[in-house]
Amino acid sequence: MTVRKNQAQLTADEKRRFIDALLALKRDGRYDSFVSTHNDFIMSDRDDSDRVGHRSPSFLPWHRRFLIQFEQALQSVDPSVALPYWDWTTDRTPASSLWAPDFLGGTGRSRDGQVTDGAFAGSGNGWRINVRVDGRDFLRRALGPRGLQLPTKAEVDSVLAMSTYDAPPWNSASDGFRNHLEGWRGVNLHNRVHVWVGGHMATGASPNDPVFWLHHAYIDKLWTQWQSRHPNSPYLPAAGTRNVVDLRDTMRPWGDVTPADMLDHTPHYTYDTAA
Repeated sequence: MTVRKNQAQLTADEKRRFIDALLALKRDGRYDSFVSTHNDFIMSDRDDSDRVGHRSPSFLPWHRRFLIQFEQALQSVDPSVALPYWDWTTDRTPASSLWAPDFLGGTGRSRDGQVTDGAFAGSGNGWRINVRVDGRDFLRRALGPRGLQLPTKAEVDSVLAMSTYDAPPWNSASDGFRNHLEGWRGVNLHNRVHVWVGGHMATGASPNDPVFWLHHAYIDKLWTQWQSRHPNSPYLPAAGTRNVVDLRDTMRPWGDVTPADMLDHTPHYTYDTAA
């Protein structure tokens, strides 16, 4: 069984294996295909038209499936690798362990955001940005811009307390757990973290930065906690809803996966601590 661990608890060997698997996927082109998929969906998902991966109820099951597929790709390189998660309520500063040179590297330099240390540094040969938002081919970050703070545990708890999964109009204006977790309303959890990291994480091509996977693994973990706290609160909407993915509708791009299929994560992985 795959067990996803807090990145702060990874051993040096686990960090090295995770990085080596990422670099292997980058070399064979599979990594960039994931970046392209995410970028395509975030650019096409709109409040007033068809939406699947973002601004919609299927934000959570869509990313759960996306992460499972990516984790399986990593495991095709090294079966021991699992996606770690980044608890940004605890590891809140650019000095946190995930930004160390032996793991993801740190913030970008001031003049252009280029990451200059670690395995994904622009000065190396192993992490060229191919799915671009501009002409630059190096990974960019700007951790904690303009004094922005990462979400707190109290803010997370306030969102986990919401008992309704989602509500009309089923987009970025909706009330309910999904939209507050995604960050279009309220205390802003998921979206704020993307902006805090900055650089590529603040664009549709956010998976160019490997921290994307650690961030979304934690978002997924928060969904598991919400499911545990509210066992009688179903995925909504159930059926017959225009422009969004209902419970038993298939999710693009896979064609054979529905939100209902993604409600139970335990056939695929568990987390290292109880939800």
